[in-house]
Amino acid sequence: MLSPARRFRNTIYAQFARVPKALASAPRLEILQVLSQAPRTVEALARLVEMSLANTSQHLQVLRNAGLVEAEKQGLFVTYRVVDPAVTGLLLLMRNVAEARLGDVAKVTREFLSESGQDEPVDEVELLRKIKEGAVTLIDVRPPEEFAAGHLPGSISVPLPELAARLASLPRRRMIVAVCRGRYCVLGIEAVRLLRAAGLKAVRLPKAISELAAEGLAMAQGGVAP
Repeated sequence: MLSPARRFRNTIYAQFARVPKALASAPRLEILQVLSQAPRTVEALARLVEMSLANTSQHLQVLRNAGLVEAEKQGLFVTYRVVDPAVTGLLLLMRNVAEARLGDVAKVTREFLSESGQDEPVDEVELLRKIKEGAVTLIDVRPPEEFAAGHLPGSISVPLPELAARLASLPRRRMIVAVCRGRYCVLGIEAVRLLRAAGLKAVRLPKAISELAAEGLAMAQGGVAP
């Protein structure tokens, strides 16, 4: 017969295990990463993560049951959001541990960046200094909803699908920094490819807006800048 102390430990650790169980899925981690940028309807989220509506809904239910996301119904649509900044912090912590302990993370990233011609190192400290001083042009290539939810002051919204049509309007004598969802965001990688192909000097910001906000950097909201 189990003692009260053993029953308590079994029960409480089973509760704790619900969170990592919900996170033990690559699609669900991607869903949380997208939701950490801005709330999304199920339909919009399914398009962004390139999954069927049914699969996206199932993953969201798992995350909701683990208390990581919440839902709000507005008319015919259901909008999901991350319940607390601590969830975004947990995602960052998981990523940092994986980067430190799993060599495959760096290998896969290096190979992909090499294929894209962007495997040169970026001095993040120096880049952030230039951003704070206004010495670079910031273009936020995320969807407009994410820009409106939070963006770097002084940045302009240029969603990736619009970038090719707006290349001529960008300054040619200043470094352009593409802002997206962080170092593993393909939006920024594709943006830099397009910018460099047009003869512009460009790099991507390795950190996501959510990371910079967590570090205390002030963010602007709303007012999608043209």
